[in-house]
Amino acid sequence: MKTIGMIGGMSWESSAVYYRILNREVQRRVGGVHSAKTLMYSFDFGEMSALQSAGKWAEATDWMATVGATLAKGGADFLMICCNTMHLCADDVAKAARLPLLHIADPLGEQIVKDGVKRIGLIGSRFTMEDGRILADRLREEFGLDVVAPDAVDRAVVDRIIQNELVRGKFLEPSRAAYREIMARLAADGCEGIILGCTEIPLLVTAEDASVPLYDTTTLHALAAVDLALS
Repeated sequence: MKTIGMIGGMSWESSAVYYRILNREVQRRVGGVHSAKTLMYSFDFGEMSALQSAGKWAEATDWMATVGATLAKGGADFLMICCNTMHLCADDVAKAARLPLLHIADPLGEQIVKDGVKRIGLIGSRFTMEDGRILADRLREEFGLDVVAPDAVDRAVVDRIIQNELVRGKFLEPSRAAYREIMARLAADGCEGIILGCTEIPLLVTAEDASVPLYDTTTLHALAAVDLALS
């Protein structure tokens, strides 16, 4: 079994979900009391969030790359960034670590294409919704998908709930209702499915909250990591 290098803590709420999925899935596939071999570096999200908000992406990238190299030295066989937004740094992290990096967009794109979906909605942090380099460009270029983000007003609502509630472990019914309305508008705009493009969003909404299929990047990413670890 390969050792998975996890770059987490962005936020720890979703990193805990990653850890649980990885271990449960390895146990399910291998049997007995087996579990995943992992190394995790967990950021203080308050520090990383401050860099994001200040637009200090070069500094954030340097930090991420240093962590990737540290995990490589620690014995990781491949890396995964347990956060959608920080995939902005994915290429630099892989280069610094000199290890394969399992990009969160790839298992996502594969599943969407497998389902025959062409026009897909995207909700996530404001960075993920507005900067195509994180997810949308790769999904368009590698998988031929038409990726649609909400309008500016809805983007602000989605991001506010992530930053003020979800990363703080608050999962409130009014916010779930707001997400339902935003996802309904995306579906009305012709989206055949919706990407939950922030690893905390699946902690708030489920398939029952939308009229179209939801694509949980956290689960798809974690399951793909198990595939790679056991290959």
